[in-house]
Amino acid sequence: MSASHHILVVDDDPAIRELMAEYLTENELRVTTAVSGAEMKKALAESVIDLVVLDLRLGGEDGMHLARHLRETSAIPVIIVTGKRDEADRVMGLEIAADDYITKPFSNRELLARIRAVLRRYQVQRDATAAAPAKGGTERRAYRFAGWELNVLVRRLTSPDGRRVELSNGEFNLLLALCEAPQRVLSRDQLLELSRLHGAEVYDRSIDVQILRLRRKIEVDASTPQFIRTERGAGYVFDTQVDALN
Repeated sequence: MSASHHILVVDDDPAIRELMAEYLTENELRVTTAVSGAEMKKALAESVIDLVVLDLRLGGEDGMHLARHLRETSAIPVIIVTGKRDEADRVMGLEIAADDYITKPFSNRELLARIRAVLRRYQVQRDATAAAPAKGGTERRAYRFAGWELNVLVRRLTSPDGRRVELSNGEFNLLLALCEAPQRVLSRDQLLELSRLHGAEVYDRSIDVQILRLRRKIEVDASTPQFIRTERGAGYVFDTQVDALN
């Protein structure tokens, strides 16, 4: 399971929330927590979430309404958390297309197993469509490579250790162009066109300057790049596997 998978835990019990976050983090998952529907929506707007663990019994809020909102507005997988006797909630949750449910009390090992199972199912679907362009006007939410995450919606680059890396507009557009065409040699002219740098910097050497700046931000050693390799006489290639998230 990739350490870059980002789990959102929505629960108003601080002890349970902390225990789940700690255990999932120890098992190489990135975790954000929320105590309410408002915090859940804020996290979804700011980050690329791979799966939501949602307690239906939030104090003062209708967890089922939140689950329905998630399903109607996104394709993010959802695992609902219910009480042992809340059979009606489990049935209703599954009817609105929750991906799985878990009943309290539960072990952290069971929760982790269910999360991994749901993520595997979604990964199979993602792999099947990874090479296809987004259809029906759907835009990519983000691209991931080697633990890095380029969030297209909020134009944010996050490092494998969770740090936000500031990019200029030109650097962001260039990295986006590279992520959209991984392991393909792109000429300077192609990169100028794809990254729309020609609007401000109209000569091809500007690409070399932007590449150098970008390397300094994402490479361990910019002088011996692992990601953005130079193909002499041809251009550049983004030499890493890239996962596209719709």
